[in-house]
Amino acid sequence: MVKKFIKTILIVFVIILFLIIAFLILLKYFASKPINSEYFNNVVAGGVLEEKYIAYGEYDVTSLEIDSNEELFSKYKIWYPTELVHNSNKKYPIVLFVNGTGVPYSKYGATFDHLASWGFVVIGNDDENTASGESSSITLSYILSLNNNEKSIFYNKLDIENIGISGHSQGGVGAINTITNFNNSSMFKSIYTASTTSLELANALEWNYDITKVNIPYFMVAGTGKADAETIAPLDSLIRNFEALNDNIKAIMARRKNIDHGDMLIYADGYMTAWFRYTLMNDNEALGVFSGASPEIFQNVDNWQDVQSKNLD
Repeated sequence: MVKKFIKTILIVFVIILFLIIAFLILLKYFASKPINSEYFNNVVAGGVLEEKYIAYGEYDVTSLEIDSNEELFSKYKIWYPTELVHNSNKKYPIVLFVNGTGVPYSKYGATFDHLASWGFVVIGNDDENTASGESSSITLSYILSLNNNEKSIFYNKLDIENIGISGHSQGGVGAINTITNFNNSSMFKSIYTASTTSLELANALEWNYDITKVNIPYFMVAGTGKADAETIAPLDSLIRNFEALNDNIKAIMARRKNIDHGDMLIYADGYMTAWFRYTLMNDNEALGVFSGASPEIFQNVDNWQDVQSKNLD
């Protein structure tokens, strides 16, 4: 009897181990191709505002790569409006990106560039295992140090009162942990996540997170494609996370139709840009995506479904 029980436990363990390995291979597959630099020209928008914010913004963009001198990752990369160098009277909001499994900034730098074209300073690193949030917390400290460094081009040009964070897949887990578990977590004012690994799957991978600790405006999305809907970020997981949020914060959830895990960074990017324009720049036009008499995301039934919101009326 005891031997049979032990055998059963071993079989279950092997099955779970196999599923975890298969899941990580799946994520690596989604991460295999870099995002095309003009991806935004290929997205068919379903609303006027989605069309506006998926397009490239008004700012020319420059980027720079910097050695990190950190154990967890090798490099930072920063995208910023080119005018920042010569503009001493303006401060630019910050958005920090948290990588998915095997997806350093070199794979999806085009999305950083796109967001910077809308007036943000955008920073990422090349950490490929971001779930704990530690590398992102370090990255936040680094960009803030540049704002205080008289020798930096960013000296006193960053709007440190308006800092956002964006994460995809494992990076969604990392974004949640970054804003809830560190001494500098309170610096963040807005969060966006795409296809965040479901809590059950995250726990199995020891990517634990506690969404009840989130206390800033939150926009969460996932895709209806097979991998997201059936494995990585199914609808019931999205709903449970949304319902677990503090009732007092502004929040919205939605699923992008006919889009799967690896393409969420592209096809949800217009509304991600609008979210940060609204929450970090007080862009009233961007607010129209999420709030007002007829929020566009609710009406955009060609591209979005399962939309719910809190405190955005």
